[in-house]
Amino acid sequence: MTDGLRLRVDPVACAGRGWCAELLPELISLDDWGFPLVRVRDVPAALRGEASAAAQLCPRLALRLEPGPATGGARPARRDGP
Repeated sequence: MTDGLRLRVDPVACAGRGWCAELLPELISLDDWGFPLVRVRDVPAALRGEASAAAQLCPRLALRLEPGPATGGARPARRDGP
């Protein structure tokens, strides 16, 4: 089993430009004000490249990939805010 990755958004750093949702619509949607909502925090192996690119291209570096639990399927994320 390999280590998993999780998406995390820093709501203070985020400017609501929406690029992350354009780059990774499988995992991120936007709220009514254009701020990201991470629908699935555990990044599937098939989307790791796209998730990494989205995090690197975030103009405010508000989207991050962090170590998560071992992979075993994606679960719906809690909504912590924008």
